[in-house]
Amino acid sequence: MADNDFSNTAFHQYLAEYKLMGAHCEACDTLYLPPRPMCPKCFGDDMNWVELPERGELIAFTTIHIAPTAMIEAGYGRDNPYISGVVRLENGLSISAQILGLDANKPEEIMIGTPVKAEYVERGEDEAKKTFLAFRAE
Repeated sequence: MADNDFSNTAFHQYLAEYKLMGAHCEACDTLYLPPRPMCPKCFGDDMNWVELPERGELIAFTTIHIAPTAMIEAGYGRDNPYISGVVRLENGLSISAQILGLDANKPEEIMIGTPVKAEYVERGEDEAKKTFLAFRAE
């Protein structure tokens, strides 16, 4: 993968290596997640990949009962909902992902501020196999 390829494909290639990566603007020292090839703050294009912390806290969530096709194929749906949430990493960046280790059937018991750690979930088989970012409650 080229060091200057800040595409969604490159981001997912890093996830397949169990690495959470973002983009760092050398000109203004700003971090971005998801990564991008140009800094929207200073319009610089001197971006580099940086590995990000894998721990953070849950800052928002929802339970999903009507799942998209990929999640239905993973076993989720009306009778087995899942949690999607926004996680603020230790460095202050935020990202949305599936939240594991909490009961989607009891959303009233889920607490904002719950500590979480990145987990890499593989779905699909052979050529269709892909690694997704999730976070597990600690």
